[in-house]
Amino acid sequence: GDMRSLQLVLLLVVGLAVSTTPAKLNVDKLRAKFLEVTENKGNFFVQTLKYLHREPPVQEAVNRATTREIVTKTIEQKLDHFDVTNEETWQMRYMVNDEYFKEGGPIFIYVGGEWTISAGSIRSGHLVDMAEEHNGILFYTEHRYYGQSRPTSDITVENLKYLHVKQALADLAHFIEYQRQNYPGLANAKVIMAGGSYAATMVVWFKHLYPELLTGGWASSAPLLAKVDFREYKEVVGQALLELGSELCYSSVQNGIETLQEMIQDHRAPEVKAMMKICNNFDEHSDLDVWTLFSSISNLFSGIVQYQSGDDVPLLCDYILSHDDNATAIANFLLNYVGSGCVDLSYKDTLTYYMDSTYAAGASRPWYYQTCNEYGWYQSSGSSQQPFGNKFPVTLDIVLCQDVFGDAYTNSTIHAKVAQTNEDFGAYSPNAPNVYQTHGGLDPWSAVGHKAEHGATILPLTSHCADFGSISSADSPEMRNSKEELAKLVRQWLADE
Repeated sequence: GDMRSLQLVLLLVVGLAVSTTPAKLNVDKLRAKFLEVTENKGNFFVQTLKYLHREPPVQEAVNRATTREIVTKTIEQKLDHFDVTNEETWQMRYMVNDEYFKEGGPIFIYVGGEWTISAGSIRSGHLVDMAEEHNGILFYTEHRYYGQSRPTSDITVENLKYLHVKQALADLAHFIEYQRQNYPGLANAKVIMAGGSYAATMVVWFKHLYPELLTGGWASSAPLLAKVDFREYKEVVGQALLELGSELCYSSVQNGIETLQEMIQDHRAPEVKAMMKICNNFDEHSDLDVWTLFSSISNLFSGIVQYQSGDDVPLLCDYILSHDDNATAIANFLLNYVGSGCVDLSYKDTLTYYMDSTYAAGASRPWYYQTCNEYGWYQSSGSSQQPFGNKFPVTLDIVLCQDVFGDAYTNSTIHAKVAQTNEDFGAYSPNAPNVYQTHGGLDPWSAVGHKAEHGATILPLTSHCADFGSISSADSPEMRNSKEELAKLVRQWLADE
């Protein structure tokens, strides 16, 4: 009888191994994307935010043999373009690919956002193909305060006052004027600009502010409406779980998170902490800590959706559904992303991280400053039409603005600053002719971008900044049409006198 039961146990073990291993292996692919950006360092909430603000992924070229090295240079910029008495300057970094350039050819600028620039984006892709077609020169500009483009020695609140999209757009205007004056063969060059995400917004707004400097633009996934409580973001993430996963996937995520919320309310937080290996500095009696936890969980799902490619979302759903218990599925999912040791989800350590006024932490602090002053875009749990519970209200982000940047950042001042942005740039009516706008139909950011009725091109079942690659056989018909339409527009823009 012993042998029989041993065989049964073995069968069970093998059966379990078969049912869980594929899901586990597949999560490795999702985890690799995350770790590439976050390096698994420090407070976990901060890591999840970092992942959401990465450089738009570079589609690596197949077999493009570049003969030229892509050179990195700097250009002198004014610290404050709007104060004539301030004569301070700083060095802005940019990259150049002149491989296809012939004298008299146009300028193609790939605009940098809240990240460090890297050569891949002007080495290959649709923009590079168009530059080659038109004998253009390619530039990639780095945004002030990001990457190595550091206008001030540190980023204290006092020194961050020169960080604003209007200053960054003025940097671009000077950049164009400078290259036309100083680069041989560019004297009257036309300018095509492209950007993804926040940089796409910059392309639209550049045309709004400096129409005479920009011949035409391509804005991939540009958010245009500034909004403090950006509750629609998580709705689209939920929509992606439904459309690319299943109804069962959506409801399992929803049930799992509801269960975890209830456990914390029912004084079962020690169990939740054990399930997720949460560090002892987490205080379940602090709203801010609880909000940080649930915001982090939803951010993991958001990151997968925002940068999904291939079968990312089905893999995620397979993993969640490979568990009998929804709450355990959510907990184990989170643990896939965590290195050794416990998971730091305390608000206090989040705050400590954002308080660092050196450049050591990269884009996190300056980007947060921009959201507190210009955009909001806080991805809250304010909508019931999403599966991530109701435990990360917009209050979390407003309190963080105030704790990091000072008492001046109240709910009403942040709302006023965000309203000013919409006033300045026109929200959904930005008055920016000759800018081609694209959005992924399942991009959470598309909720504050141009819709089809505004003239944007919507790419079904795709997400954020997914259209920068060269035209390829892997493109959906809609993706291919969009890239061809853009190439046609660029031909027209460059031909028009």
